[in-house]
Amino acid sequence: QVQLVESGGGSVQAGGSLRLSCAASGYTYSSYCMGWFRQAPGKEREGVAAIYTGGGSTYYADSVKGRFTISLDNAKNTLHLQMNSLKSDDTAVYYCAAVPMGWVTRCGFRSSAYNYWGQGTQVTVSS
Repeated sequence: QVQLVESGGGSVQAGGSLRLSCAASGYTYSSYCMGWFRQAPGKEREGVAAIYTGGGSTYYADSVKGRFTISLDNAKNTLHLQMNSLKSDDTAVYYCAAVPMGWVTRCGFRSSAYNYWGQGTQVTVSS
């Protein structure tokens, strides 16, 4: 059973930066697709970034390209999301998620494809 624990959320002014972390444990498969999703009040959950742990390929939503960077520290089993040039539209609860490769054919942003989720961490960007 994979367990995911997010940290690093907080409040920041527009234009600022935050770094989210997701500590993972309980891996039983050789590779996973791991992603960051967010959900703002009254909106659907949306994927913002994903990474294939087997080869390091990364994927970004258009809304965050050039501003967010997803990375994986294999030694510490920790997923990161570096968020720069934050905007008020980035305000949301951010969730870390994972799914074993083989259960999906490619990494993507369909939240229903992910079967492991963290508890979420709040990011608030004030303008």
